[in-house]
Amino acid sequence: MKPCLQLVFFTCIFLTWHAEAEFFTSIGQMTDLIYAEKDLVQSLKEYIRAEEDKLAQIKSWAEKMDVLTSKSTSDPEGYLAHPVNAYKLVKRLNTDWLELENLVLQDTTNGFITNLTIQRQFFPTEEDETGAAKALMRLQDTYKLDPETLAQGNLPGTKYRSSLTVGDCFGMGKTAYNDGDYYHTVLWMEQALKQHDEGEETTVSKVEILDYLSYAVFQFGDLHRAMELTRRLITLDSTHERAGSNLRYFEKLLEKEREEEEKEKSINKTMTATEPVVQNGAYGRPLDYLPERDIYEALCRGEGVKMTPRRQKRLFCRYHDGNRNPHLLIAPFKEEDEWDSPHIVRYYEVMSDEEIEKIKQLAKPRLARATVRDPKTGVLTVASYRVSKSSWLEEDDDPVVAKVNQRMQQITGLTVKTAELLQMSDVEAGGATVFPDFGAAIWPKKGTAVFWYNLFRSGEGDYRTRHAACPVLVGCKWVSNKWFHERGNEFLRPCGRTEVD
Repeated sequence: MKPCLQLVFFTCIFLTWHAEAEFFTSIGQMTDLIYAEKDLVQSLKEYIRAEEDKLAQIKSWAEKMDVLTSKSTSDPEGYLAHPVNAYKLVKRLNTDWLELENLVLQDTTNGFITNLTIQRQFFPTEEDETGAAKALMRLQDTYKLDPETLAQGNLPGTKYRSSLTVGDCFGMGKTAYNDGDYYHTVLWMEQALKQHDEGEETTVSKVEILDYLSYAVFQFGDLHRAMELTRRLITLDSTHERAGSNLRYFEKLLEKEREEEEKEKSINKTMTATEPVVQNGAYGRPLDYLPERDIYEALCRGEGVKMTPRRQKRLFCRYHDGNRNPHLLIAPFKEEDEWDSPHIVRYYEVMSDEEIEKIKQLAKPRLARATVRDPKTGVLTVASYRVSKSSWLEEDDDPVVAKVNQRMQQITGLTVKTAELLQMSDVEAGGATVFPDFGAAIWPKKGTAVFWYNLFRSGEGDYRTRHAACPVLVGCKWVSNKWFHERGNEFLRPCGRTEVD
């Protein structure tokens, strides 16, 4: 008989945030960039004031000299007949103009450039910008947002609306292009072209946009549209060598297709041309190698399994005293059933706002990119699909951590001696934890704890509890994870009679 291994308890004390190099993976540490940029703006304004003061002095000098030279040039000999004027002319040209030259050459940029240089070492990198663009595309796919919705900033629950310019959309398209992602290249280059055609001012030319767009469209096999876009490009810039070369290549391919069609017709064969997949006027999203991607994204959008009325009647709210734990008899926790099988419950008011802020304060300096174990090498490494950041907190780090640990023990009736704590918040949109195997989605609620067992009493894994976090659409998300391991809980949650008890 196998030893009675046990659960892993998962507490979600929902909170918000994100982080240091690899800023794109987390908003929490990105808040530092807000203040850094504010400091740079102040430094820039000081530089502008210094430049304005300098220009004011130069302007005053120029106006004074304009009046003087107008008078002197009207009658040079008469003007110089006065000995003081003769002296002052010599003095001005020998001394005063030299002082003006020194004023003009005076460098007022030192303070600003020094500050910029210091701050630059903390700036996001090219990888961060690429990661931020891909994060937007992930939101776009997960929540089925068209580029125009994102470009206009029409997102639910947003307090500070922001829009994407032609240059921003072009940058998104370039990021996708450089990654070989022609699906998003087309979407974002089309949006950039649309805004450009509507007259938005930009430094990006239509030629640049059409260059990327025409090639990406060609990659989808849409030869006719690729030629149409290339011809439009050449109309704008007849000297564009690559466009000219591409057009000739496209024309040869089209001619070859026609010849093959004629050949097929001549021998009475049915021709089945491969047309690009177009959905709602856009090219279809390429098939994903992850079989559960569609289920996962549907759950993130709130399109999960809807319980029947009969199943819903099994879900209750109650006061939970931890099996008459003395600490909870007077002040039990509010418990709510989130799902019936496997059983998932939520506890309310598990942590106070002060405790949440303290844990955030402790965790923030330690946040690092979450890792996964490479199945081939066994080495922990970062993965493009896991961009959250995490840190580990121990009881000795702060009394608040020990206090929360103790509270978890009281709620679950399990020992926390072998448990670990990570990091909690309301989220305006997105950010659910979803279970693809049975179709549940658990949404963030600040100060709550969500609990389930991922092992049966026998120690066998309950693979139904495999779960994944959805990307946060609007807001930040902090989650405090606590695992209760089998060791130390053998007698608190004993084995059942079967493997699936």
